[in-house]
Amino acid sequence: QVQLVESGGGLVQPGESLRLSCKASGLSWGTYGVGWFRQVPGKAREGVACAHPTDGSTLYKNSVKGRFTVSRDFGENTAYLQMSDLRVEDAAVYYCAAGFPTICLLPAEYDFWGQGTQVTVSS
Repeated sequence: QVQLVESGGGLVQPGESLRLSCKASGLSWGTYGVGWFRQVPGKAREGVACAHPTDGSTLYKNSVKGRFTVSRDFGENTAYLQMSDLRVEDAAVYYCAAGFPTICLLPAEYDFWGQGTQVTVSS
């Protein structure tokens, strides 16, 4: 049984950092690609960062480039999203997902999802 357990969300001020974690069981991050997505009420879920399963290449939403970094610890079987210089507009529920995406930032390409973790950015 596959399970993705997220942690690390919280309340921060603009300019601060957070690191989200996504611990996997029932699958290996050494095999699956990872995607990080976010969603605010009334809007569609959007991809913010991902790492391809084959070569580990990464892709980012334009507005987070240079501020967010996706990574995987294969020994811990945990994926991470390091978020720096957070902005008010980054506030959302963040989800990790596992799959074999062709289009890395597209939610429909993923098979398994975490439960989501809330990120709030406010002064």
